[in-house]
Amino acid sequence: MTDKRLARGDLNYPGIGSTQDGVPPEGFPCLVTQAYLGEGAATYHRVARGILTWELQRRSGLRIRTESVAVVPGARVVSGFGVGPFRIKAPCEVVWVRQPAPGAGPQSAGFGYGTLPGHPARGEEAFEVMLDAQGAVFLKITAFSRPSNWFYAAGGLLTRAAQRHVTSRYIEGARQLATGES
Repeated sequence: MTDKRLARGDLNYPGIGSTQDGVPPEGFPCLVTQAYLGEGAATYHRVARGILTWELQRRSGLRIRTESVAVVPGARVVSGFGVGPFRIKAPCEVVWVRQPAPGAGPQSAGFGYGTLPGHPARGEEAFEVMLDAQGAVFLKITAFSRPSNWFYAAGGLLTRAAQRHVTSRYIEGARQLATGES
């Protein structure tokens, strides 16, 4: 029997699932970004649906190949960014998922995924939409990582600039989801 998995290998960092409780493993810098998206349960549920169907990644400009149309624990995904022969593939595996609850009370929904061999970093990233008690809706992105090898470590400034750029694209994608923009 052949292994037809989209990406091979095991998660390659300590602290698997740490983005769910916000405590990164020692030695892994953590970045938390939060952005206001709007008001109300309908907005929250639109964004949650987009996050849990990979739409947030697509709207950020990433090319997505995945084993599952919905985000589920254990699903593997390969994101691609860049142009032509300069496209970098970033294989990940979903390590936790939180589904939205019915109703309009304070809650959050989203998922975290971790890196697999071949990813330019070692670590984890989480995407959550939060609905607070006043009805405000926020996107929260939590990421901890280190470069996977000397090549990516050498491009430190460029790597950080790329991470900031992709994060800004995630926020723009979440704003589109919040307004129902297609």
